[in-house]
Amino acid sequence: MSEIEAHLKRLGIILPAVPNPVAAYVPYVRADHLVFVSGQLPFQDGQLRFTGKIPTVVSVENGQEAAKLALLNALAVLHSACAGEWSKVDRIVRLSVFVQCADDFTQQSIVANGASNLLLEIFGQAGRHARAAVGVNALPLGATVELELVARLN
Repeated sequence: MSEIEAHLKRLGIILPAVPNPVAAYVPYVRADHLVFVSGQLPFQDGQLRFTGKIPTVVSVENGQEAAKLALLNALAVLHSACAGEWSKVDRIVRLSVFVQCADDFTQQSIVANGASNLLLEIFGQAGRHARAAVGVNALPLGATVELELVARLN
């Protein structure tokens, strides 16, 4: 069992199946040693679990949960991109988190921490990443959060 698998098991995380794209794109693109994971939404068991704006419809805490779910979907794609071998993942390079929110909401970084902190728990120092947390007025399917991930493979 790899260290990543051990961390996932310790955290009680079972990665979902790789989500099917909801439009005209592929789940990931590999360019040299980088894997670019397409935007992932907070799907769980095939259902979009969180929809609506933060904080008017969805709480900040539930927004963090949405970010975690979107991350788990992104990790499922990454796992597929490295042929199921976590040892191929050298580090997480960048995370972009888009937060559907009210115009005056300014805590996008707190919502994004739901995903960032989980990356650190799973990957340790290799999970430290550059990040953008951006507020937007709408996301596909009304999702509360959309997340993109870039990882470097060895």
